[in-house]
Amino acid sequence: MNKRDLSVSMARANIIVLFVGIPVVALQFALFSFIHPDLDQSLTWNFIVFLVALIAGVIVHELIHGITWAIVGHKPWTSIKFGFQMATFTPYCHLKEPVKVNPYRIGAFMPGFILGILPFGLCLLTGDTNLFWFSLVHTSAAGGDWLVLWLIRNVKANSFVEDHPSQAGCYVIEG
Repeated sequence: MNKRDLSVSMARANIIVLFVGIPVVALQFALFSFIHPDLDQSLTWNFIVFLVALIAGVIVHELIHGITWAIVGHKPWTSIKFGFQMATFTPYCHLKEPVKVNPYRIGAFMPGFILGILPFGLCLLTGDTNLFWFSLVHTSAAGGDWLVLWLIRNVKANSFVEDHPSQAGCYVIEG
C-alpha cells in the first residue's frame, strides 16, 4: 500500500490562505457594498461580544469537521482528535482513520459553508453588518479547508484518504 502526500505545512497553508483570502474578502466587501450601498458597514456589537462570537466560531468550526466526518464518514467519535498547533497558532480537527475521499471533502467543506458562506448569503439578504463581519472572518478562517479541497480536487471518488497528522491535507492511499 502506497501513500501519496497531498499536503502542505501549516505555515505554508497560512501564507497561501492570506494571499488568496485578500481578493475573496475584497469581493465580499464589493458585493455587500453593491447590494447595500447606503449601509454603514460598522459593527454594532461591542468588541467583546464580537471577539467571543469569533472564538466560539473557531471552536464550532472544528466541531463541524468532527461531527461531519463522524456522520458522513461513518467514523467513531474516538477516531477524531482536536487540538491546537502552537507553532502556527492553528486549531485543528484530525481524523485518525482513513475514509473515502468524498466524506473527507464534505467534512472539509462544511465549516466554511455553515459559518462563512451561509451567513454571507443571509447578510446579503438582510443587510446585517454583524453577520457580514462574522461571515467575512469565517469564510477566511476556512481558507485552509478550501486549500485542502483544491489539493485533492483530482482524487477519484472511490479513493481512500488519510488525514495528515500535522499538515494541511491528506495522504491518498493507493494500491
